Amino acid sequence: MDIQPKLNLVINGHNFSYKLFETLRCVSKTFSQREAARRLGISHAVLNRRIKDAEDRLGFLLVDSSAAGSGLSGPGLEIMAQYQKLINRLREQEYPVICGGHISTGLMDSLCYNYGLDAVIYSTDDGSALRLAEMGLVDILTLDDPVHAFMRDLDFQPLAYDYLVLLSPPGKDLDNLEAVEGKNFVEVPHSAQRLAWNTLDQLKIHYHITELCSSPYNALRMVQNSQDLYTFLNRSLTPGWEFFADATRHLLTSVLYKDHERLKDFLDYVSGRGQRIVEKQGFERI
Repeated sequence: MDIQPKLNLVINGHNFSYKLFETLRCVSKTFSQREAARRLGISHAVLNRRIKDAEDRLGFLLVDSSAAGSGLSGPGLEIMAQYQKLINRLREQEYPVICGGHISTGLMDSLCYNYGLDAVIYSTDDGSALRLAEMGLVDILTLDDPVHAFMRDLDFQPLAYDYLVLLSPPGKDLDNLEAVEGKNFVEVPHSAQRLAWNTLDQLKIHYHITELCSSPYNALRMVQNSQDLYTFLNRSLTPGWEFFADATRHLLTSVLYKDHERLKDFLDYVSGRGQRIVEKQGFERI
């Protein structure tokens, strides 16, 4: 099945059909409005009217014509360059795209390698990954925090179990939970850290979130280079104090956005033979 995207655009408040952009592309390739009309299967009058109507609405020329032929004007070339970028993003890519949280995509990288799946993997926060998936730019979505899948009623597949450990600055030992009282913490938004904050709140342990960062790796570095910063990170990423292991145990999940047999087989591998890779990477089997 051959499926190609068709894209309409709003330019300066005016809505234009994909037919205009196909027309401009054909003119740019043939340097002739008559030949472009022939290739598009329309009359020269229809093609000319399509271009002129757009130029009247925009207030500038899209096509320059002379005795030597026709070509796109400067603004026409700029519009077509932007249009082509958008089309390229919508087209099926040579390799499947896996996008998700930093922890789950790190696991996916190992799973893809061992399975033999060539994929483009993007690591970001769960919220950004969800937005990209909803735009149709992702084949497999992975989530570090399963709450996002539950909230959106997504048909997810478990990848692995993990839990959070408490990280303290170098040389700062923690003998018990009371030692956490009043400490300053680094938060990684849209992560499973919410489980740790909820647990601290339930235990009535006071804490202060004084720093925010975009990834667990940055949070780890900040704590390692500080004297008074603490954080919670996944046990699969780093060892730490395991006071909250039971309370913060959670699933890493995946969601298949593109109905492709190869990707279905890969996710079957992940939930089956791939679980030995899950354990080797420091996670718990599902």
